[in-house]
Amino acid sequence: MNRNFFLVLLFLCLAVSLPAFGSKEKNTGKTAPPVKVQVTGVVRLVGNANFPELQIKNSEMSWYIATDEMDKLYDLQHRRVTVEGEETVTELKFGNGLSAGTRRELKKIRIISVDS
Repeated sequence: MNRNFFLVLLFLCLAVSLPAFGSKEKNTGKTAPPVKVQVTGVVRLVGNANFPELQIKNSEMSWYIATDEMDKLYDLQHRRVTVEGEETVTELKFGNGLSAGTRRELKKIRIISVDS
């Protein structure tokens, strides 16, 4: 009896902990290699206090600025700028596999011109 109780208890503990190991997650977002682009648009601050992001937006698209490059454009908010940088396009997916759009991010930014 004592031995059967121990085996049942061991089986239950293993059954409960088994989902915690899971399987390896697949990278659902596909990222294209960086391409050098020149972008013109208005610099905006988006997000909230915990996760602020800078964005360059024109009438067609918007580009997010990499976190380590934000200091270059932070003082140029609400101004029209032309910058050159490496664009990385990432396809975003929801948890169920449906497309959530694309995210364009700029890195290695060089400011070309600033308009009022």
